[in-house]
Amino acid sequence: MREIFQQELEQVADDLAAMASLVRTAMQDATTALFTQDLELAETVIERDRRIDALQDGVDQQCVTLLARQQPVATDLRVVVSAMRMSSTIERMGDLARHIASIARGRFPDPALPPLAEPLFRSIADAANAVASDVVDLLESRDVELAHRVMADDDELDRLHQETFRIILSPSADATAFTPQQIVDITLLGRYFERFGDHGTSVARRILFLVTGETVSSTAGVR
Repeated sequence: MREIFQQELEQVADDLAAMASLVRTAMQDATTALFTQDLELAETVIERDRRIDALQDGVDQQCVTLLARQQPVATDLRVVVSAMRMSSTIERMGDLARHIASIARGRFPDPALPPLAEPLFRSIADAANAVASDVVDLLESRDVELAHRVMADDDELDRLHQETFRIILSPSADATAFTPQQIVDITLLGRYFERFGDHGTSVARRILFLVTGETVSSTAGVR
């Protein structure tokens, strides 16, 4: 019975890693679509989000079955509950990649970002893609140092997010630099990327807790 339980836990872990891998691809493709006005790629990101949702449903069902059949206690219970929470977090990361792709699609054939904002958002996209890649590696390795790196990536995203406000709110900024729609898009995109990093940090904190028992507080929180 114990061997079966461990096999089922391993399947849950594999499915979480598969979800994270799909999210990594989604973020890479969403940011590419954002900067290249690739309508087909944006629509692909939106459509493939259903696969992430389906995997989350499967993980949650597996966890509920484990709780009902095996009645795990102590460490095993902590692993199962953490897996359910991480599945929800990773699914939300997929949603945020989809939101970015939706903005790219909605502005086609025009770019969503004006030239003045594009360099900043390329840096933001690089940081978000780093989070996505590190989360995949973290779920596969449960490496403590990597968990801390994910949180450092999120710190960089937070800093860059603040820069989005600077470029649109600076008193010295040209009032005609952005259209009202561009201001809305810059604000939304900055928020989506920032939240993506927050959710990556949530996964990192849960992995740290499972591996070390260490509870890492977050001043930003996950929304």
